Amino acid sequence: MTSRRIFLKNGGLALVSLGFAPEFLARTAAAAESRRRVLITIFQRGAVDGLNMVVPFGERAYYSSRPSIAIGRPGSGPGAALDLDGFFGLHPRLAPLEPFYRQGRLAIVHACGSPDATRSHFDAQDYMETATPGVKSTQDGWLNRYLHAREHQAATPFRAVALAPQLPRSLQGIAPALAIGQIDRFGIRAGQSSEMVQSSFESEYAAAADRVLNTTSRDAFNAIRMLKTADPQRYTPANGAEYPSSGFGLALRQIAQLVKADLGLEVAFAESGNWDHHANEGAATGQLANRLDDHARGIAALATDLGDRMQDVVILTMSEFGRTVAENGNRGTDHGHGNAMMILGGGVRGGKVYGRWPGLGPEQRHEGRDLSITTDFRAVFTEVVRSHLGLTDTRTVFPGFTANGTLGMFA
Repeated sequence: MTSRRIFLKNGGLALVSLGFAPEFLARTAAAAESRRRVLITIFQRGAVDGLNMVVPFGERAYYSSRPSIAIGRPGSGPGAALDLDGFFGLHPRLAPLEPFYRQGRLAIVHACGSPDATRSHFDAQDYMETATPGVKSTQDGWLNRYLHAREHQAATPFRAVALAPQLPRSLQGIAPALAIGQIDRFGIRAGQSSEMVQSSFESEYAAAADRVLNTTSRDAFNAIRMLKTADPQRYTPANGAEYPSSGFGLALRQIAQLVKADLGLEVAFAESGNWDHHANEGAATGQLANRLDDHARGIAALATDLGDRMQDVVILTMSEFGRTVAENGNRGTDHGHGNAMMILGGGVRGGKVYGRWPGLGPEQRHEGRDLSITTDFRAVFTEVVRSHLGLTDTRTVFPGFTANGTLGMFA
């Protein structure tokens, strides 16, 4: 008897069981009829230097602690910070994001992070993606718990997608999610009784459909075919958007394609690495500047490409922890504590840096060396889940956490 399973292979696609089909796949075709709110999360792996990303140029201790890597005050010359509010400024290589801040669409939360004081990249990333700081036994991620809490009949196989080689911790759990390396590289294989078919995606599907699917699922295949034929090499971004040619830029470009394909996408994940600059970090130019350039141009292109659809989309950035206030002897920064997060999109009350600033004086620092945390990262996650995604009861998504009021980031 023919197995009722189809394997989506290549690019790290997860297993989809046709125990849900044909009605499960049929919902994919129906998804094009309605637009859902989408959350796009971006993880800056390696602990970005938030003090040079969102610069507290109004803080004297910032400059005395960083004689060679500080970003100059606004108006001080080439490479100066871009003034946001008279105290904070953007790194000059984040210039592509400045218009969104001026338009009131980009918000920033500073002095934000995990209450757990670990300086381990592995542990801190795990705690942020599970949203259970200090608890190593958590099996599922916070995004997966959200998906499970909001299960609905219209959910499709493309409800949660990571544009990454493997499924991140935040999307692991009992709710279905896909990890796709590149959306133009996947095929279908019938169950154990079938051989791999090396021909086109359509003929592979047709061979399987004759055995395991009824005719109603053929309409659903049209939606899957949209994903297959959305060739990134031929895709033309809208509104003059120009993505960087990096892997990060490609991931964001493909997320835009998924959003536009109306396949029922609700949660998307992308990541970038190489933020761990212990030596020769640089200031307005250098290693950090290059990474921020890629970061800013990618996000700006995504928001520009999506155009009016950004009313239904929120982009949320995060990193596991920040860097030390003082530069080290190698003109870099070591593992720290507090950091900055960015929130861009529909309903966001942007044009503001949120959070209580703790100061950078030696007596104000965490353990005498780091930016102190005044906003738990789960408070930001909670507000996004409640105000953007519409889940009012977040107790199962963020177990053991109770937000004390809101930051007020959403209208």
